[in-house]
Amino acid sequence: MRIASVVVTCRQVPGTPSIPSNVPRLDRQFLRRFCNIQKILFPSWTSQNVLMFATLLFVTLCEQMIIYQVGIIPSKFYGVLADKDFTGFKNLTLLAVLLIFMNSTLKSMDQYISNLMYVSWRKSLTQCLHRHYFQDRVYYILNVLHKDIDNPDQRISQDVERFCKQLSTMASRLIISPFTLAYYTFQCFYSSGWMGPVSIFFYFVIGTIVNKVLMGPIVHTLVLQEKLEGDFRFKHMQIRVNAESAAFYRAGKVEHMRTNRRLGSLLETQKNLMTKELWLCIGVNTFDYFGSILSYMVIAIPIFAGVYDGLTPGELSTLISKNGFVSIYLINCFSQLIDLSSTVSDVAGYTHRIGELHETMQKLERKHYDSSGGGYDLDSDLELPNTPVDIAFILQKLSYKSPCSDELLVKDLTLKIVHGTNILVVGNTGTGKTSLLRVLNKLWDCTSGSFQMLSSFGPHGILFLPQKPYFTDGTLREQVIYPLKNVYPFMYYEIHFYLEMQRLSFARLFICSPDLQVFLDEATSALTEEVEEHLYRTCIQLGMTLISLGHRSSLKKVMKIHQSLTVVYPVSPAL
Repeated sequence: MRIASVVVTCRQVPGTPSIPSNVPRLDRQFLRRFCNIQKILFPSWTSQNVLMFATLLFVTLCEQMIIYQVGIIPSKFYGVLADKDFTGFKNLTLLAVLLIFMNSTLKSMDQYISNLMYVSWRKSLTQCLHRHYFQDRVYYILNVLHKDIDNPDQRISQDVERFCKQLSTMASRLIISPFTLAYYTFQCFYSSGWMGPVSIFFYFVIGTIVNKVLMGPIVHTLVLQEKLEGDFRFKHMQIRVNAESAAFYRAGKVEHMRTNRRLGSLLETQKNLMTKELWLCIGVNTFDYFGSILSYMVIAIPIFAGVYDGLTPGELSTLISKNGFVSIYLINCFSQLIDLSSTVSDVAGYTHRIGELHETMQKLERKHYDSSGGGYDLDSDLELPNTPVDIAFILQKLSYKSPCSDELLVKDLTLKIVHGTNILVVGNTGTGKTSLLRVLNKLWDCTSGSFQMLSSFGPHGILFLPQKPYFTDGTLREQVIYPLKNVYPFMYYEIHFYLEMQRLSFARLFICSPDLQVFLDEATSALTEEVEEHLYRTCIQLGMTLISLGHRSSLKKVMKIHQSLTVVYPVSPAL
């Protein structure tokens, strides 16, 4: 039989390393992050997203073929009207109606498939981020210890949604652009010579350079705005969660001032962003309207060169209409790419925020997996045999400190946590009692020494009961068996009072194995001494071993204490 055994050897380590973040720009880092996200959206050639993308390409190609036929219809109308051909006019009208109906259907299918891709992309990207976010301690480190990544919840929920939405609106125009540009460039060259497509390409290059310069500052400002949006939303969530406590302090005016301060910073950044976007919009609109003039300049080249002097006025009108459509549509293809500048700047901003989060989570996951040598979740411990062991932890000269401070909380602590031996850890607030549990639970790194875990986490080994119980969404039964998995069709999330939560957290213990070793971090601080005594006596009667942290004198009466550990600050000597 195999017993879960983990040895952790500690050394002097700095706090959680901060991953430097450069100013977001449209640069090589953006391309790398964008390509990494594309690998998530398109994991294989046979994936659903690739098939939808191929379908979208087919639909847009058919749509462009119909658009070309619709575009040359006016030139044919010039011919039949000039010849007064009534039969030809009727047939051409029926053909035009049919082509318009087909074009409308294909355009609607284009939008529908793009929307489906948005949903599928959001699912793939969000689930990938969730997979890393909830792996081991990553979610804890990002929200508690790692201060370089702001608002990870906003990046996963809101930024991913906006990124996928903006990308889906660009998708159909981007995938068809190479085909339309190649075809209409050939048609433009055929109708107006080399001067036509060369002048249009030159116009597009100038527009691209100008918009690249104008987009640069927007990306960084957009990233900053999204950070401030998250901070403002978090402030309102903080007030919602702590509304009663704030009301007891009568802190309405103070919170009003602080919330308005965050709002002011957000609005100032938004105005700055809008100012920068104004210049981008001026550039985009200028190139859009200049394109309509450029199309006539392209058509005028062969006309004034005398290429079409042999045509009648009716034939020349037909030719001008057809060639005008080709030139205008080629310019329109380039203009659409230029029009995407504002969308590209948004996508670039979200790419940096999502890519930075993804890279950070991957690094944290690798770092902590390598240091622990295995999984951290409850599931990995449940797979181990339920072999009873007498010793849960062995601590050898263990020293630890807060990740945010260089001062030791406890130094050279040597201790055995044995089944059947109750331990009471006492000390004033802030002396490092809860920090000991964080180290044993591998939430914090220790500075020196080592500790060996001989049991496993879970209902047959070790459970931690924090002072502030956590209740997730789910049924009442799911709350009791938490953190074990179970799925029920309806939700229950109506546990409001602190004492109700602490009572229910003990119910989680009572359904576990009697050989359980429980670490209680002031788990009865909101309960009366009578209820506290009843709960502790029930745990002892069930045969549980209690390692309790607290400062109530009543705990000494309730527990059958075999060992007492007093924690003082700044340093506690070895036992």
